[in-house]
Amino acid sequence: MSETDKYYVERCLDGHPDDFRFVVRRYQAVLLAHLAGKLGDRDRAEEAAQETLVRAYFNMAKLKKPDSFFSWLLGIADRVAKEHQRKEQLRRQKEIVRSFSEEAPGTELSQDYALETAIAELPEAYRQVILLRYYGQHPCNKIAERLSMPLGTVTKTLSRAYAMLRQSLNQQAQTELHEVEK
Repeated sequence: MSETDKYYVERCLDGHPDDFRFVVRRYQAVLLAHLAGKLGDRDRAEEAAQETLVRAYFNMAKLKKPDSFFSWLLGIADRVAKEHQRKEQLRRQKEIVRSFSEEAPGTELSQDYALETAIAELPEAYRQVILLRYYGQHPCNKIAERLSMPLGTVTKTLSRAYAMLRQSLNQQAQTELHEVEK
């Protein structure tokens, strides 16, 4: 990376936040192209680029090597793109469920719909273990073998997933309660 990246990053860290605009100008087009390739849509890429730059600005103090700013920025962009893809996937899943319930109004959805929705919203590692354990009916030791992870990691992941599911289900119940009260 060029010395100018390091210079502007250090200036921002030294209390000159306006200098961040020089870094933004330098990398905005490349960042946008990178994200458009990952997200497949210019509008979503622009939104993700904006979010990436905001995160970079507010987390600049965590940058250990100011001369590696661009690769650090791309790392942030990749995480933001994954988050956007995940949100889009959840939005599509909910849309499919909603269209199903509208097409077949007399058809009752699964009684476990709230649970299934909460499981779908779990991060991948947690969702995978929950699905193997309860829908695949695999014991923890078989899950550990299948995922090539220690048994303790599987049980800890299950425990954390339970906590996340409880929190999500409680939030869903509170939301439904507020809607009923309206």
